[in-house]
Amino acid sequence: MMVNSFDEWSPLKEIIVGSPINYELPELELSFKLFFHDVAHSSFYYPTYEKTNNNEKNPTTKKLQKRYVEELAEDVEELANTLVKLGVKVHRPTTLNKVIDFKTPYWEATGLPALNVRDQAIIMGNEIIETAPQVRARYFENDLLKTVFYEYFKDGSAWTSMPRPIMSDQSFDTSYVSGETNPCIQQVYPQKTSEFDVGFEMMIDAAQCIRFGKDILINVANENHELGLQWFERHLGDKFRFHRLYRFADNHIDSLVLPLRPGTLLLRNPSIVNKLPKELQKWDKIYAPEPQDNIFPSYEDDDLILTSKFIDLNVLSIDEETVIVNSLFPELIKTLEKHGFTTIPVRHRHRRLFGGGFHCFTLDMVREGSALEDYFS
Repeated sequence: MMVNSFDEWSPLKEIIVGSPINYELPELELSFKLFFHDVAHSSFYYPTYEKTNNNEKNPTTKKLQKRYVEELAEDVEELANTLVKLGVKVHRPTTLNKVIDFKTPYWEATGLPALNVRDQAIIMGNEIIETAPQVRARYFENDLLKTVFYEYFKDGSAWTSMPRPIMSDQSFDTSYVSGETNPCIQQVYPQKTSEFDVGFEMMIDAAQCIRFGKDILINVANENHELGLQWFERHLGDKFRFHRLYRFADNHIDSLVLPLRPGTLLLRNPSIVNKLPKELQKWDKIYAPEPQDNIFPSYEDDDLILTSKFIDLNVLSIDEETVIVNSLFPELIKTLEKHGFTTIPVRHRHRRLFGGGFHCFTLDMVREGSALEDYFS
């Protein structure tokens, strides 16, 4: 079957569910710190989060407790099994059977499994789009999805990849964080020069995009994202309308805003509304309840928190009436049910440690409906 997905809510038929096997935190280097700046930047400055080398307080690496990864694997399997029970065909990435260190001509990194599979790929109609990575450790991550992508390609799907960035230090636009007045913060983002520098490069994640049929919202927080938006416009501008959300967040926006069906949005809070296109400001709005600390596990001082407390807004729609929601956020379940949705609770314990929720962990490949609908007119 060809890929077919134009929005976030049409009846779900086929999906990829990510894998956390052999997940390790990347090195705390420039690209990783910039990516998680909004939530985790304080974690990069204080000794409780630093692994010292030769008695130098210089943050380089972090270790995850084995228990966290094992429990995450249990929760991801529950998600996959739930989708199968709902009649959805579930694909899985190639398993990262061992941790792999790799080296490009410009830098070195340790690879990651394909867990947050929505981050670097998006389905736009009948085409698979691979976006340009923003974190060095994720440079080859989509290789773990190729067995699935080739199946769809053989069935007639289009498959396109953005240009791959060099990712030297000077490739990154740090203007989003450069306004900070704390000199300690500024020192976290040093950028060396290299003979391979080409200036700012195209780097943007698919998870910065939200699909509304013909209209696509794209968060743009820096020049790297802007170049990615220009690529989208030149490649698909004859089919889709792209709407720039300027500095809506540092990167991903699917725990800030998600459409649940035509005319209804799930939002973090009312302050977001005026930043949306005028057409969406008219839609019905469901505001998530404020998450309380007691719905999250207790962690040690040296555990690295990578998401905000609103990560559970990262829900997955099965259709216009049915939503998979974290069972550990019952207040959100009640809110959605109050608005007429059927909720399917699935447990996700360590969502603040792994940078993603159910929307991030999945990539919908086939949803019913082939028309490019205009929901903004």
